[in-house]
Amino acid sequence: MKTPALIALVSLTFMVLQVQAATADRIERGEYLTRAADCVACHTDEGGEPFAGGSPFKTPMGTIYSSNITPDRETGIGTWSDEEFARAVREGKGKEGENLYPAMPYTSYTLITDEDVQLIKDYLFSLPPVRRRDQKDDMIFPFNVRLGLSAWKLVDFDNRRFQPNEKMDDKWNRGAYLVEALGHCGECHTPRNITMGMKTGERYAGAMLEGWHAFNISSDKAAGIGDWSQDDIVNYLRSGHAAGKGGAAGPMAEVIENSTRYLTDDDLQAMAYYLSTLEARNPDKETRARTDWGQADQSVVTLRGKAFEAADAGGARLFLGNCASCHSFSGTGSGDGYYPSLVNNSTVGAATINNLVKVILNGVQRHTNEGEVFMPGFAGTLSDEQIAALAGHLLRQFGRPELKVEASNVKELRTSPDIELEDKLSANQSKS
Repeated sequence: MKTPALIALVSLTFMVLQVQAATADRIERGEYLTRAADCVACHTDEGGEPFAGGSPFKTPMGTIYSSNITPDRETGIGTWSDEEFARAVREGKGKEGENLYPAMPYTSYTLITDEDVQLIKDYLFSLPPVRRRDQKDDMIFPFNVRLGLSAWKLVDFDNRRFQPNEKMDDKWNRGAYLVEALGHCGECHTPRNITMGMKTGERYAGAMLEGWHAFNISSDKAAGIGDWSQDDIVNYLRSGHAAGKGGAAGPMAEVIENSTRYLTDDDLQAMAYYLSTLEARNPDKETRARTDWGQADQSVVTLRGKAFEAADAGGARLFLGNCASCHSFSGTGSGDGYYPSLVNNSTVGAATINNLVKVILNGVQRHTNEGEVFMPGFAGTLSDEQIAALAGHLLRQFGRPELKVEASNVKELRTSPDIELEDKLSANQSKS
């Protein structure tokens, strides 16, 4: 009698261990997918607990605050069913059926598969609950009436799931799923129409986001990243840096830090493969890639013997005093690439001044798998006039000399980060 009982106990123990292992595998997979979807970036306030919400999103229509998606039963999503969670992620519907603002990128998340949505929920429900009540959105009328979003969805939302393209291979389809659904790359890199929906005819042609220019990432060789190799794209997504191309700052640095650096090599390769096949977009008729500008700076030589007050020396002296110690006096950076070259740099060679000024103001800070990348911001040490002079020198030496930076431009980007500058000029526009 003892032997059957012992066998039953061993069998039961083995079954329990199997269930526990399967559950652990699901949670680990869910964590990976949650990172791929970059949920933590939006649902974590500065200095707050991960996924506890409260992060503000400033829009022309008011401010939206992200919600608490920890499993707290009173202030989070601890009482949400599987169906309610999936409906929120993919259809933009809250627990009570209310419309969610599309700051939640359900216009892209709608493509996520049933299994992946469930795995993400399993992971979130494995986290410790955090008690933090959601902050009320501050939207102006009529945008504070959520019922109006029903009409918006009729125009700008297509409720559908990802369907593999049978004409393409598995790698391409995996990349398409990561870029279009989980990564929701189009949400930032696609310009918006008058109703704030994505312009389907200009997908990935670039857009403004909180004062930053999310660059054109289509396959166009001049306006986009058509001249980037797939290895360039992989390195950029993994570390935020691609030699001879540029480095990530602002919102994109956060994407690298919170999301893409955790993806497998196979997934990054799939994303790069898919991105390289995107339809070329060049709405501004660019003729020269933003990584095809600049030459080594010789101002350290030409300024020798000049009076300190020389009219043309202001920006150059600011460069030598504030930038040269890291980027070298020639602007060619460090040999290991930690301090990037300003020659052939996409930030300096861009058709807008936004990212250059924002980087000078705010600096760069991102964590990578190899360590931390840091550049100090100069918002507290340089005036608007000085930053305008410095940016002007950088444009003349390493970027597009046709672009001009005024102190008023710097002030706008310093104080109103969500404003798109009216006088941002492409090189072509400035010549016309």
